[in-house]
Amino acid sequence: MYQFKKTFLLLVVACSAYVNAVAQRKEILLETGWKFSKGAFPGASKSDFNDSRWENVTVPHDWAISGPFDKEIDKQVTAITQNGETHPTEKTGRTGALPYVGEGWYRKKLDMPVIKPNQKVLLQIDGAMSEPRVYLNGKLVGEWNYGYNYFYLDITKEINAKGNQLAIQLKNKAKSSRWYPGAGLYRNVHLIIKDEKSIDQWGITVTTPVAKKEFAKVNIKTKLSDARLHLVTQLLDATGKQVAIDTARSVFGNEADQNIQLSNPNLWSPETPYLYTAVSSVYEGNELKDVVKTKFGVREINYSAAKGFTINGQVRKFKGVCLHHDLGPLGTAINTAALRRQLTILKEMGCDAIRSSHNMPSPEQLELCDEMGFMFLAESFDEWAKAKVENGYHLYFNTDAEKDIVNLVKATKNHPCIVMWSSGNEVPDQFGAEGVKRAKWLQEIFHREDPTRPVTVGMDQVKATMQSGFGALLDIPGLNYRVHLYEEANKAFPQGFILGSETASTVSSRGIYKFPVVKGFNKQYPDLQSSSYDMEYCSWSNLPDDDFVMQDDKPWVIGEFVWTGFDYLGEPTPYDESWSSRSSYFGISDLAGLPKDRYYLYRSRWNKKEPTLHLLPHWNWEGREGQTTPVFVYTSYDSAELFLNGKSMGIRKKDKSSPQNRYRLMWMDVKYEPGTLKVVALDENGKAVKEEQVVTAGKPYQIKLSADRVRINADGKDLCYVTVSVTDQNGNPCPTATDALNFEVNGAGHFKAVCNGDATSLESFVKPTMKLFSGKLVVTLQADQKAGAIELNVKGKNLKTGTIKIEAR
Repeated sequence: MYQFKKTFLLLVVACSAYVNAVAQRKEILLETGWKFSKGAFPGASKSDFNDSRWENVTVPHDWAISGPFDKEIDKQVTAITQNGETHPTEKTGRTGALPYVGEGWYRKKLDMPVIKPNQKVLLQIDGAMSEPRVYLNGKLVGEWNYGYNYFYLDITKEINAKGNQLAIQLKNKAKSSRWYPGAGLYRNVHLIIKDEKSIDQWGITVTTPVAKKEFAKVNIKTKLSDARLHLVTQLLDATGKQVAIDTARSVFGNEADQNIQLSNPNLWSPETPYLYTAVSSVYEGNELKDVVKTKFGVREINYSAAKGFTINGQVRKFKGVCLHHDLGPLGTAINTAALRRQLTILKEMGCDAIRSSHNMPSPEQLELCDEMGFMFLAESFDEWAKAKVENGYHLYFNTDAEKDIVNLVKATKNHPCIVMWSSGNEVPDQFGAEGVKRAKWLQEIFHREDPTRPVTVGMDQVKATMQSGFGALLDIPGLNYRVHLYEEANKAFPQGFILGSETASTVSSRGIYKFPVVKGFNKQYPDLQSSSYDMEYCSWSNLPDDDFVMQDDKPWVIGEFVWTGFDYLGEPTPYDESWSSRSSYFGISDLAGLPKDRYYLYRSRWNKKEPTLHLLPHWNWEGREGQTTPVFVYTSYDSAELFLNGKSMGIRKKDKSSPQNRYRLMWMDVKYEPGTLKVVALDENGKAVKEEQVVTAGKPYQIKLSADRVRINADGKDLCYVTVSVTDQNGNPCPTATDALNFEVNGAGHFKAVCNGDATSLESFVKPTMKLFSGKLVVTLQADQKAGAIELNVKGKNLKTGTIKIEAR
């Protein structure tokens, strides 16, 4: 009876936490009401500075994405050592050719509730590019150097009772990046108001040291401002139902340590991304002081020479991609709807893991990976003490690396999606004893802050790391490319397994095909495009099929992270020296998010739920009549028969005669003639089970629109992506169309951006006009803060107008 009463009282106390949570702690997103101007303004930190002529912006904000593109922006004369270059040459699109270099200022009046004497006020910035200097009422209250990191400031003592002026100065140096870094307050800014007697910021650590189907042990460590506070922790399931409750018995050194048992837990995995919530309620006597909610997953990870990588006891290999942080035509300004679209596209491909390369991930990306089921390799730096670019992170490494890692781990450690950390990527420090010492030092910082996850480094100087001991000391030896050294490295390293931390770097332009079709590296063409036959790569990389062989045949290869999931701004290899190339060709999908052919090659291997059958190239080749035009099929089936205008071109079956024949079906001797090209997939008994066809299209006639979502939220943030294509009079897609189109948006939303995926296009992302590339482009619409219909009209000369309506509610 006593135990029942005790439990009942705890339930009442804990439930009251929900009622009072808002009153105890407030977190305000500082999104609107910002003033911005690019340039140096010596008095901009002062409260009485006149910013009336500055631009009104919403944060997150990227000041550079509106352009214009300019080859003189951050023009670099350099040798890219990662690409094996030895002689400097002029690079004009390396960082995206967008105006991110320079100084910018953001100012905002803080409309705050009355701050009580016993309250604290924190300002948290999730990312600011770069070198943010934060002023409140004219006083410098804090600063940070690394533009990719999260940090917070205690501004309690600087708050005025009658109004406050926040000002943030940012500076982007030239030659500070190897890709487009973006500019401005590109991630969220939070104002946090809480009681002095409370849970420390990022002060909760949730781990699941035991995670079985029958039961789990949930360990929760909570740092408190005062050891005399009383802590009650509830565990809620995904429906909000309480499944466990515990009162901290004691607090040592201001940290409470609780172990809570869960019976029959739902385990987190990419296939079942189940999330629980820990509700931590802090009392002084009977007075509720603070409430913090922490989402977490119950899962157990392990790496061993015997099994490789396991999650919840199941052996699996990473089917991962690398992602830079830009969102194509939106730039680096974080947007949850845009991130969700990216992850949805990857999930459909069968991808189950993300590497944040080469930067610390956004909180929003990690939250979505928790929710949608992606394992995550969270990376920290692209440079250590030795430089890759003149003004890169090496300037801050010795003074900032430790605090940057500490903030990374503290801010993100409770995300179940994170299954390993990376302390660096292709750092020049891989050579010599000093580099070994740095690798050990960084790994030990990660271990100190988080003993539950291993650490890797993306190594490209594999021979050097075998000789120096660099690779041997890492928890996980990560190899960037160098497939030919996998066997040797595995013998040299003691871990017993190898991770493909960066693989493939195959280059292609969506819908562009080059002849003859031959395997080759660093191939260049006058139109500055790469072939979508997926047979071209860089001198230091390889084709996807080479990695597939290692994944399938070597149990000690624990998976791969392909470079890259999507094209990104900057780094236009193999056209680094060719203007107007200004974004990458590496993506499995293009900069607009449209899948390239290679998407289906990966899907045919990774997506085990649905069959894949994809045919390439397109079949509009006027002037190539009678010429050899090879046909590839990417499919999860082992064999298929090809037909051209009803005539069989023969049956092909996958075999191990070459990596390409093992994973692709190829008809290398097809002679082009207009008409219908059809492939029929065959099962193991030779029975037709699925078919796909492409048709020679006539002249462009009408515009077709297709939206990724027909309903979005009327919250001023949500996005709808509309794919625009052109068909002939019979409805056949026109794959070579390059018509110029204009976009008009009416109703409860507005035009946000447009992108056609062409790495050489200098058309603005933010103007409502653009040419089609390979017959397609994508228009992004953004909801206003009112419900209603959003109508998009797309027009082009001599084309039938396309119209679509989206509901905002």
